[in-house]
Amino acid sequence: MKKFSDLIKKSGVAKKESTSTKQPDIAKRKFKIMKSDNDKMLAFGWANVSMRADGEVIEDWQKDIVEPEELENAAYSFVELYREGGEMHERGGAAVLIESVVFTEEKMKVMGIPENTLPVGWWIGFKVLDEDVWEKVKDGTYSMFSIEGEAQRVEVEDDVT
Repeated sequence: MKKFSDLIKKSGVAKKESTSTKQPDIAKRKFKIMKSDNDKMLAFGWANVSMRADGEVIEDWQKDIVEPEELENAAYSFVELYREGGEMHERGGAAVLIESVVFTEEKMKVMGIPENTLPVGWWIGFKVLDEDVWEKVKDGTYSMFSIEGEAQRVEVEDDVT
């Protein structure tokens, strides 16, 4: 069986590797659980964001960029084939996907969502099935979603103006 990580293709990495010892801008890269329902053990939030609402392209923790089209295709494959949520990439069966939408610029336009309102990204919701995992969501141990991914890196050139 394929993993979600087999489906996602990351389009590139930053042209230059940083040699700075400065810590990464955590607020820029963290996608927290945005809404939850304790009684139903539901958690919702961004699985991945390709571009901020203002159009800024986002680099992930590994300085990779996931193009909107690649994210959309990977999300569709995940929903079609898997829908299972795991715990810390170690075991499956901890949750099941109950909501998924990839917000693209085109979809937001036809939905009537004004420009610069939402990021281009993948919004998800999971029903947590494991009570121990839900306790970790509630106490903040698991405060964000993480999509496991592997890809072949392709170097991209910075735009020169």
